[in-house]
Amino acid sequence: MAPVPSPQVLLPRLLGKVITKDAKKETSTPESPKSPKTPQGSILMDKYELGKLLGHGSFAKVYLARNINTGENVAIKVIDKEKIVKSGLAGHIKREISILRRVRHPYIVHLLEVMATKTKIYIVMEYVRGGDLYTKVSKGRLREGVARRYFQQLISSVSFCHGRGVYHRDLKLENLLLDDEGSLKVSDFGLSVVSEQLKQDGICQTFCGTPAYLAPEVFTRKGYDAAKADVWSCGVILFVLMAGYLPFDDKNVMFMYKKIFKGQFKCPHWFSPELTRLMGRILDTNPDTRITISEIMKHRWFKKGEDDDDDEYDSLSSGRSSTASEGDAEFVIKRVGSMPRPASLNAFDIISFSSGFDLSGLFEEGGQGARFVSAAPVTKIISKLEEIANVAKFTVRKKDWSVRLEGSREGAKGPLTIKVEIFELTPSLVVVEVKKKGGFIEEYEEFCSKELRPQLEKMMHYQADEVEVAMCLVPC
Repeated sequence: MAPVPSPQVLLPRLLGKVITKDAKKETSTPESPKSPKTPQGSILMDKYELGKLLGHGSFAKVYLARNINTGENVAIKVIDKEKIVKSGLAGHIKREISILRRVRHPYIVHLLEVMATKTKIYIVMEYVRGGDLYTKVSKGRLREGVARRYFQQLISSVSFCHGRGVYHRDLKLENLLLDDEGSLKVSDFGLSVVSEQLKQDGICQTFCGTPAYLAPEVFTRKGYDAAKADVWSCGVILFVLMAGYLPFDDKNVMFMYKKIFKGQFKCPHWFSPELTRLMGRILDTNPDTRITISEIMKHRWFKKGEDDDDDEYDSLSSGRSSTASEGDAEFVIKRVGSMPRPASLNAFDIISFSSGFDLSGLFEEGGQGARFVSAAPVTKIISKLEEIANVAKFTVRKKDWSVRLEGSREGAKGPLTIKVEIFELTPSLVVVEVKKKGGFIEEYEEFCSKELRPQLEKMMHYQADEVEVAMCLVPC
């Protein structure tokens, strides 16, 4: 069995580089430890107790730390401002701010907080302690059901990123971490690109990534579609999960490149016929005929198991039949009456809602979403959304305090799909965010004006432009 390439130091690279607007105040708080030998127990910003050094690179060190108030373990990346400015990486870091703030998803490593002094930037990230998928696969190939679950979670996160104009470009086993519950967490967006950086034709020109996972068109240096290149990388990952070795592998790198160009790989005998056909569609050397993310999610092999939906929503039928499996139905029953509170908005989230700091223009077209503040109970808001969906014969998909409404009419851009998310602003106020996720903008605007807005207006506490004012009233 050909071995998977050796893993590299993950943590120094997996944490994105970000900066904060509140970096001008100098505090008496100690700077980051100046060497790996610094004693454990140093207190950072009166909030975090620093632990052991997890890793370090040219511009940063990563420490395990504990939130003094909550006891939560986190990973803190300490970046040297002077070094990044001299190396010309300031612009790169600013770009990554947009990406890290935008890609909040259950299967992506979360940015928790950003702090700074005159000389250092501190990025507090979710600490993922379960290791990476490389380590797991190095002990032996995975069972088909386990591999499928990880692949479903990977595709869910990649679909989420692509929907926001973010393309990872370095998807590989070493960048897929596992949390305490065994769920996948995509990390290291250091090579990612956003749609606004691309030319009008959406073509990437930069050669980057890990050779064994790169799509053949990337090697040509003639430009490539980053979304299609990500799909290829996902296919390589799926193959390794199921086979235990790389589909294109050779000690001679040039021979490996030739195999990738020609698409020379063979599925082992334990691959099911369905999986073999899917692998052929993903690892198609022609990007124009390669299967897309949306097509993968509709594939029969992919849809097997309990996690059929890309955003992990509980599927409830409203107006037309649901495709939820028996496993999904059991999952819904267990959740009834025990839904958690809506996600609270911290200061970083509130700043991102402000028009002055809104970064969403980098990822979404304008005019395709709205927000309002409501004092209505969350359950009442969700019930009203279900009523609207029932009248319009839309399907409702729910998870916690997120609701997705999906129309039944298929168009060139798919059915009209609207996502509504509810966030806790204060104990008595919530922010309701409505976004178009699929379909034509004209159809979305008509549905909002005739169906959605008239029904939700009675629940509005503040509207669009007033949201920012309302947020200013939130106690610190």
